[in-house]
Amino acid sequence: MNTSPLHRILLVCLLLGATTSQAAERVGDFSLLDQIGNSHQVSWYDDHATIALLVQANGSEATLQALPGFMELQQQFQESVQFFMINPMGLLNRDAVNAQISAITSDIPVLMDDTQVISEALGVERSGEVFLFDPKSFRVVFRGPIGNGLDQAIAAVLNDEEIATPQITIENQAADVRYPIRSASISYEEEIAPILAENCATCHRDGGIAPFALDGSAMAQGWSPMIREVLMTKRMPPGQVDPHVHSFKNGRTLAIDETRKLIQWIESGSPIDGASDGSTDPLAQLNWPETKWVIGSEPDLIVKIPAQEVPATGVVDYVRIKVPVVGLAKDRWLRASEFIPGDRTVMHHATGTFQGGGLRGGNNVAVLNRYVPGSEPRLEPPNTGGLVTKDAVIDMTLHYTTSGREAVDESEFGLWFYPEDVVPEERLSAQMVGVFPGGWEDIPPHAKNFEMSNSFILPENANIYSYHPHMHFRGKDLRMFADYPDGTREELINIAKYSYAWQLTYELEEPIFMPKGTKITSIGHFDNSTQNLANPDPTRAIPWGEQSWDEMFFGEVIWKRAGE
Repeated sequence: MNTSPLHRILLVCLLLGATTSQAAERVGDFSLLDQIGNSHQVSWYDDHATIALLVQANGSEATLQALPGFMELQQQFQESVQFFMINPMGLLNRDAVNAQISAITSDIPVLMDDTQVISEALGVERSGEVFLFDPKSFRVVFRGPIGNGLDQAIAAVLNDEEIATPQITIENQAADVRYPIRSASISYEEEIAPILAENCATCHRDGGIAPFALDGSAMAQGWSPMIREVLMTKRMPPGQVDPHVHSFKNGRTLAIDETRKLIQWIESGSPIDGASDGSTDPLAQLNWPETKWVIGSEPDLIVKIPAQEVPATGVVDYVRIKVPVVGLAKDRWLRASEFIPGDRTVMHHATGTFQGGGLRGGNNVAVLNRYVPGSEPRLEPPNTGGLVTKDAVIDMTLHYTTSGREAVDESEFGLWFYPEDVVPEERLSAQMVGVFPGGWEDIPPHAKNFEMSNSFILPENANIYSYHPHMHFRGKDLRMFADYPDGTREELINIAKYSYAWQLTYELEEPIFMPKGTKITSIGHFDNSTQNLANPDPTRAIPWGEQSWDEMFFGEVIWKRAGE
């Protein structure tokens, strides 16, 4: 296969649309958050004939002049055309945009292009212009002003005809969209490899949970088209939360300049600099601990789960067993725990609780790491932990899914303790805020945006440390809010694009103090339509259930008691 630099450049250009002019022909699939934090992926709207995008900018007279006509078109064609605005300014001012637009319309979301990567790929130059975008081919099929040309273009699309004039220049309006100046060249070794090492290689490495190893420039170069696609659709880094709502230790969001550098490097052909033998390649120089434990050290005690046979096909009921903790000479205080699946291809999730502790623990009872897709080890905050007695027994619940081959799962819990003479003074508490069997309303067939919500009153002054969302295949988004006793409201977390594959416990950079009596609310939406490609059966009304093809809904909040 020809792998010359010229061939790679041509391949990337042809497949992805590397420059502004080519990208206007085929941009690729993409996702953006709107001005109120909702996620929109253009491929999800492929049940519409086209997507209309009006370029919006606060303070733009051209936008205000174009909006009435755009709104009229939206009323006329809303069944067959999806209408958006797109803000290409990169000013991180979505509250201001929301304030201006909500005074005019609440029916047309504004896609906020914080990185300006999507707008640059579309070829956006001036506000007030309208683009027609094909959500199947991911191509711009028309651009121009509000007027007869746009009307005729929409009619042609709806009639499956060729657009007579695909581009109409807006007269007497200079370009008012500015993009960051692109570097003449971007260094793989000095700029790209460090980004990949920091954000990707932890999972994409030999023995990691990801499907390929980013262990050098050749792999980064070979996978660069895929890297562009997952960045454009926000599929990776995984488990991303809305970066406008608080900061999380494991939020996994890329900085704007990092995204722009990666995209420019890929669109310029993924050039490699440095020593030809790879001796100066930062990815090739990464060293990983010689242990399977993500914490990075061997546990003080390993609890082995009895082997479980999983058939090749069929439905496996939840396995519930009691596992004695063997090897403790005395009671110990737990500071960390990690669950390692014996076979990741069949292990869906696992929970373990010490007898008498319940899922959330109780009094001094230690709480164990919960394994779900994408989970991380549980590390207690400083001076915080729970007790594991020398005769402890773990109540285990194991959920397996068949993979087409017989398997034997031999999972393990790793336990790390405080020194014997150390007793942590503080405890964590938690509460699931969601909808459970007694109050569950089945999700209707074909529902695209079915809402559920529930609230919980905080029983004590608390410092909030983390949140854990949980839904199944039809989960679309989940947000949590705090309504304080003084009448103010704060958004706590926004998982705008929920993925069943990544159910992380999101840890705040800094704890949030909440007074006793604060109402914490979880609000989520489900997509039970054919547009949800993960949906097992959109014709079903979906009940609450433990199996993945049924549903659950909760946002768990984890806190530590605080003073007055």
